[in-house]
Amino acid sequence: MSNVSKKIIAAGHICLDITPVFPENRTDAVGDLLRPGKLIQTEGADVHTGGSVANTGLAMKLLGADVTLMGKIGNDEFGGMVLNILSRYGAQDGMLVTEGESTSYSVILAIPGNDRIFLHNPGANNTFCSGDIPLQALEEAALFHFGYPPLMRNMYEHEGKELFRILKRAKEAGAATSLDMAAVDPATPAGMADWEEILEMIMPYVDFFAPSAEELCFMLDKERFEDWQKRAGDRDITEILDIEKDIRPLAEQCMNFGAKVLLIKCGAKGMYYRTADRIALLDVGKKAELDILGWSGKEGFEKSYVPERVLSGTGAGDTSIAAFLTAMLEGYTLEESMHLAAATGASCVAAYDALSGLKSFEVLQKKIGAGWAKRDETGV
Repeated sequence: MSNVSKKIIAAGHICLDITPVFPENRTDAVGDLLRPGKLIQTEGADVHTGGSVANTGLAMKLLGADVTLMGKIGNDEFGGMVLNILSRYGAQDGMLVTEGESTSYSVILAIPGNDRIFLHNPGANNTFCSGDIPLQALEEAALFHFGYPPLMRNMYEHEGKELFRILKRAKEAGAATSLDMAAVDPATPAGMADWEEILEMIMPYVDFFAPSAEELCFMLDKERFEDWQKRAGDRDITEILDIEKDIRPLAEQCMNFGAKVLLIKCGAKGMYYRTADRIALLDVGKKAELDILGWSGKEGFEKSYVPERVLSGTGAGDTSIAAFLTAMLEGYTLEESMHLAAATGASCVAAYDALSGLKSFEVLQKKIGAGWAKRDETGV
């Protein structure tokens, strides 16, 4: 494994997350709990940075990577809170503070026994553009990670041309590129964008693509996504997915678009992974120093490890991707990187925020080596 610290840029969406804490014994159905006129007693509120830049970027930093965070915030109270939190990690210098724009925020309702509900204002993320990323920083980076374009207006307007410019610019600067997505609200302009066309256009410039199953299905096959929703009913969609019938067709389409290393997050069950052949992997940014032969032509499903407890799924996908990318840059094998990604996701859900539950690779490897149990469901 490499001991050389490679520079990383974590760019894209950042916000302030406000999570009211519900009593653990409160298991009301969402429809019963959130009724008009009802007073709902909560405990404290967990306030922390959220979005891909903070979740993935800070997780990488905590895992020992050399990371610069690049996001856009307003010069307002929420922006001051974001900078204050980032300063605790020494990670505030790459942020762009703009006058006349609001800082993005989310209110996250993590009600025990229910999937999370998000109330979100994209704020200054909407005006983020390729010009906000200094060329010199790109030229110094081994990896450029971009997250949550569906929550950033410039990234999906005009057929995704600005997202294309950002990824193409990073690739031309010699960096390996990675892209994470976010859930899309069908009723918004982002939900009406032609994401299939956007993905087909940008995929040749993406080395590591890490969407969730739901995000990817909505973007590539809305009819299939509606079928998933019907089959799931009141359950989480990922509970009903089958790898052959549901996941592989989406993966096949991504590979046809030019995906090189594909991770599809399947919620609490784990992650599907697939890599392209040796010739395609030669196009991965050279500064990442990927072991082409060791990583080519692989496919599998990495089941989740059983967490010590589950308080919130906030940031679990982001931090698992942070672990995967950090491990890859440090020279771990694909299989080792997947183990560390799954272990990090399981550690993350034991805390309300994305970072408090994280553990070093050394600690995780010891736990894995000691026989850390995995989920034993069949299917996906």
